Amino acid sequence: MKASLSQLRTALDKPGATRLILLHGPDEASAREFARQLARAMGADAERVDLEGAQLKGDPGLLAGEAAALSLFGGARFIRVNAMGEESLEAVELLLAAPVAGNPVVAIAPGVKTSGKLVKAAIAHPLALSFACYPPEGMEADRVAAEIARELGLRIEPRLAGRLAAAAAGDRAVLTRELEKFALFLDASPEAPQTLSEAVIDQLGADLGEGELGDAIEATVAGAADRLGAELARLEQAGVSPIPLLRGLVRRLATLAELRAEVAAGARAEALAERVFFKERAATLTALRNWSPERLAAAIDHLRAAERRLLAGGPDVTAAAACLAVARQGARRR
Repeated sequence: MKASLSQLRTALDKPGATRLILLHGPDEASAREFARQLARAMGADAERVDLEGAQLKGDPGLLAGEAAALSLFGGARFIRVNAMGEESLEAVELLLAAPVAGNPVVAIAPGVKTSGKLVKAAIAHPLALSFACYPPEGMEADRVAAEIARELGLRIEPRLAGRLAAAAAGDRAVLTRELEKFALFLDASPEAPQTLSEAVIDQLGADLGEGELGDAIEATVAGAADRLGAELARLEQAGVSPIPLLRGLVRRLATLAELRAEVAAGARAEALAERVFFKERAATLTALRNWSPERLAAAIDHLRAAERRLLAGGPDVTAAAACLAVARQGARRR
């Protein structure tokens, strides 16, 4: 079946009769975080069997066999498949058709398309669950941050949720680790919720508001090509992956696009800027004046295409070229 987020989380916490949880789509970080949720639900003593998608091409019966096997230690057991692709279709069909399969399977399939045969097979079968993982963007990322905080027993203002989401650049795993740190510090839990204040964030996550990607993102949006060049050189020297930069920039532009739509509908830009982290308000107002909805949409598409090229094995310079192209658009004035 095609699952909603709530259905996915229910299945991860209590797999029950679900044999296969297929996590597909480009947001591999979120998929791995969901897989960790299943591991936590199975218990610290559960045996985890790791398989690779490439293994299943040569031995399609392996997956069903592992799903039916008993744990060596007599306890809980589950299977995690990494880098599953369309070549694993036969293995999945055998798993779902097997008379017995007591161990749940979670498969991470970042390269599998929604229109592919693997996803269609999972959606069509009552013992399988399919969920598409895409990096949260714009205000959706803020909602994700607030939801994760709530599950950990943290009460958080929307403004601070947005700050944390921006710092994580849309990476659910990074965001979860940060919020877990705050929950541990405050001794928060769902049974005893605590309020997460800006003071605590400043104390434990002093670098969140000034993340190492933030200056490059803001220079791109502002159209400051010279400053961007220096920031890109600094990130390269530090060995920072270009993928988080592209995703963080897409998220920033997506937020601007949402705000621009509200401005077009009659909202005051100054009032809308109050929603963002206070250090970003002046830059946000300037960007709302300079960026048109059409150029925002084109820039987002350009950056997403660059990320796809990188994931397909393209050179790291792809990200720098894409950011500089967007910066040139940011330098234009409507």
